[in-house]
Amino acid sequence: MELTLALVIFVICYLLIMAETFNRAVVACLGGVLMLFVGIYPLDAAFLQYIDWHTITLLLSMMILVSITSQSGFFEYMAIRLAQKVDGRPIPLLIVVAGITAIGSAFLNNVTMVLLIVPIVLTLTNLLKLNAVPFLLTLVMASNIGGTATLIGDPPNLMIGQAVAHLSFNDFLLHLGPIVAVIFFVVLIGLILYYRRQLSVTAEDRSRLRGVDPTSYLKNRPLLIKSMTVLTLTTIGFTIQPFLPVELTSIAMAGALLLMLITQNEQDMEGVFRSVEWVTLFFFIGLFMLVGGIKEVGIIDEIAKAIIYYTEGDIPKTSLFILWGSGILSGFVDNIPFVAAMIPVILEFQEYGVGELDPLWWSLALGACLGGNATVIGATANVIVAGLAVQAKQSFSYLEFLKVGAPVALVSFLLCTVYLYIRYLIYF
Repeated sequence: MELTLALVIFVICYLLIMAETFNRAVVACLGGVLMLFVGIYPLDAAFLQYIDWHTITLLLSMMILVSITSQSGFFEYMAIRLAQKVDGRPIPLLIVVAGITAIGSAFLNNVTMVLLIVPIVLTLTNLLKLNAVPFLLTLVMASNIGGTATLIGDPPNLMIGQAVAHLSFNDFLLHLGPIVAVIFFVVLIGLILYYRRQLSVTAEDRSRLRGVDPTSYLKNRPLLIKSMTVLTLTTIGFTIQPFLPVELTSIAMAGALLLMLITQNEQDMEGVFRSVEWVTLFFFIGLFMLVGGIKEVGIIDEIAKAIIYYTEGDIPKTSLFILWGSGILSGFVDNIPFVAAMIPVILEFQEYGVGELDPLWWSLALGACLGGNATVIGATANVIVAGLAVQAKQSFSYLEFLKVGAPVALVSFLLCTVYLYIRYLIYF
């Protein structure tokens, strides 16, 4: 009975989120509360087990950092400088934005990068009178692809790295970096071809851009110095975090609180909190509760076990099944809880005499991270960009995202299949 109730609540909420008839945060939170009312799990389990407060707090901290920094005019300054470097040409601009996002997502993390880059993109597109959606969707795809390359780039990789002691930061980069680079270039070319008709700027707008003085947008230089110092220190902290006895969330919290402390006399702190994307945060809380419900009744675990049963422990078959299975499910369920369910399942393979599990870990990482590109709720970065787009009145629908994201995910899986087989599976 509980299984049926949990599945019905999840499916109905998911359909309502897709339909976009109601506010998605309200739908997700209502679904989570219904899980409590029908007895799927107690309130303590929701708060202590299923809601990922690390993710929520990391997002809140980065939103505060970006909000304060944006008041200095830094993002407008960077946007204009970047546009002037490519003389306002949309395609080179799209390539530069995607490249910066992908590299930054690998060596920081994709959540941080989209929070930093989206304000720049929105300023640029507004200045050049361009539709922001092609840039925002390209940015999302680049962030998820780039984040796949390293241990700290995307939450699923971090979870795998914590569960498998012998996999280091360099292991992720060496094993996942090559295929990520290939996928990035193939996807970028495809997106340019898909959006080429929307990527045009008039000579008048380009001429006006050349006459703009970027430094005129730097409104508050003391605030700029303080915010950029703290933001740089926070970024360095993210980069060296694997060598520190603290977590990413702690570094982000420290950066946000420090910046609030040293700038309290230069701005309205209540205004900073009002600028936080609370809708996005509550959407995540509700989504974690929804997915927690179907995990509580065993649906995710049964899916994971079915994969092993179907493949009969054969490494090549299991590896490709995990790649495609985790990829497809991560697009619709959210990759974090699925990876959490799959890690102990893969570890159980050792009890059946399977000694070489690395191909399975790489398959899980590639499938979970790249599968997040399929739908707007497939990855944390997607939801954040969607929320910021709504705030800037440059929103895109669930289906509009799906038309781009699903083909990108499919192409990524096909390339990963070839890569995994040639590099690892051909030897079994």
